[in-house]
Amino acid sequence: MARRVFFSFHYQDVIDFRANVVRNHSITKDDNAGYFDSSLWEATKKQGAAALKRLIHSGLENTSVTVVLIGSQTYVRPWVRYEIMKSIERRNKVIGIHINAIPDKYRQIKTGGPNPFDYLGLLISEDGGKGTPTVWDGSKWVYYQDLGAFDIGDRPQAEHGKNFQLSHWLPTYDWINDDGFNNFGTWVK
Repeated sequence: MARRVFFSFHYQDVIDFRANVVRNHSITKDDNAGYFDSSLWEATKKQGAAALKRLIHSGLENTSVTVVLIGSQTYVRPWVRYEIMKSIERRNKVIGIHINAIPDKYRQIKTGGPNPFDYLGLLISEDGGKGTPTVWDGSKWVYYQDLGAFDIGDRPQAEHGKNFQLSHWLPTYDWINDDGFNNFGTWVK
């Protein structure tokens, strides 16, 4: 069964065409890679934060997977952070795909960008049932202001009362080095 995928990315990577290579690869693939694209564009930015949050919530509806396309500045983009945290809250599978090795519209590539999952975390409650989103501010972990604590199920005892980077749980791949064109369908299963 095809999964409905929400793509999260920095809009600059759309302008450079890197994000489009991943999002549109199913057009050139016979099997549609087993997903439907449910991503959003940043046109709503001009309408304010509340409108953007509504658009994100709407875009995440009926999705089961969130794919974060990781470019050079993805890790600091506030709306990408919100999409990641909201995806975790709704219990989507979340993966990251590095896209800087994809040639841009000028056939240039970049070195890999920082993993946004290293800069976001969850503080697990003492009973292991709730997670409070956290963010690295450059010197320490602080509470993430756009989303409060939410149910996360029952985490193992060893995680109770501790803060973990999201990279502790969430996998990342590289579109070029890990052959995303052929493996994307497996990654989102």
